[in-house]
Amino acid sequence: MKATSIGPEQTQLSKIKLFLALSRTSHGVLDMATPALAALLWLGAFPPLHIIALGLLTTFSGYTAVYALNDLVDYRVDREKLGRAGANRPGTGDIDALWVRHPLAQGLLSLREGALWAAGWSVVAVTGAALLNPFCVVIFIVGCLLETAYCLLLKITHHRAIISGGVKTSGALAAVFAVDPSPRAGYLLCLFLLYFFWEIGGQNVPNDWTDIEEDRHIQAKTIPIRFGAEEATRIILATLALATILTPLLFGLSRASFGPVYLIAALASAAGLLVIPAWRLRQRKDAASAMTLFNRASCLPLALLCIVLVKLIF
Repeated sequence: MKATSIGPEQTQLSKIKLFLALSRTSHGVLDMATPALAALLWLGAFPPLHIIALGLLTTFSGYTAVYALNDLVDYRVDREKLGRAGANRPGTGDIDALWVRHPLAQGLLSLREGALWAAGWSVVAVTGAALLNPFCVVIFIVGCLLETAYCLLLKITHHRAIISGGVKTSGALAAVFAVDPSPRAGYLLCLFLLYFFWEIGGQNVPNDWTDIEEDRHIQAKTIPIRFGAEEATRIILATLALATILTPLLFGLSRASFGPVYLIAALASAAGLLVIPAWRLRQRKDAASAMTLFNRASCLPLALLCIVLVKLIF
């Protein structure tokens, strides 16, 4: 049998995949729909082309940097977890680990490489944010500080989940200020609450559910560990029900006029991607159902963005 050699092009491609895995780009691309949705929904129209281009670059840079920051701060904890559970969680279909799970903790990337990657994208994000609106720089820095605090509180308190809600809303809020320096407070509040509850019930708690055995081993403090399966599912259902109710309300606060068809489509998207898989998790109470909820909830911003794009284009 003839040996297959690995050329420099393949090696370089593998390295790029490791960096993308560090930043969970498979999930980050879905997350980018959140600021796009927030900005377009508020404006009710497309901003100038140069703002769109700069906004997309800044958004990609920001999410890439923050996700990498998470793995940098969690480096020792991730090594501890992987030592018990291995590099993959079979059967869960984690979109965060589409290529490789925690490449830093596995030693596939060095801490120096990870830090340079995160720092480089942070510079791009800060530069873009400053050009859009200097206040966006403040939001980005606060988001990074909150993400760091969230990671450091893993073994201290389950209330860290509240911080995660703040982190996930920061990108959406920054996007609104990027296109309008004086948005209405009512819209910002509704936007914040929708994505705060979406993050808690659709992202944070389900993701911690899939890590529950690893987290118990390292004595982490999470909602599933603190309250158990029954209470955790109640928290998930309550927060996602609130997020679902807030979805058509947010559309109603847009400067564009969304008719009943669009409002029903938004409500149906939220119910289908949030409430239905949450109810199945309540019935089954297993890690696979928790990850299904996480993956489907991750698609909600993109689904809502598609509804807005249909309205603005047609």
